[in-house]
Amino acid sequence: MERGKVKVRVGTVVSDKMDKTVVVAVESHYKHPLYKKILKKIKKLKVHDPEGSCKLGDVVKISEVRPVSKTKRWRLVQVIRKAE
Repeated sequence: MERGKVKVRVGTVVSDKMDKTVVVAVESHYKHPLYKKILKKIKKLKVHDPEGSCKLGDVVKISEVRPVSKTKRWRLVQVIRKAE
């Protein structure tokens, strides 16, 4: 039985104050249907980070998983770039 494709996103860590959890801001762009202006939409997602390897400002790759807690539905795949 084939399962659906796993969603993978790239975003920036905006908060690392929680234990084993980071908040990642994922940015997307879309065109306004009437005015045709390119707009930016930012979605904040809670990500499971069991080792606590992410710090504020890191660029990370995350993927969707089954619910880990009430609000966590994403897990850390890799840290693409560390913050300076």
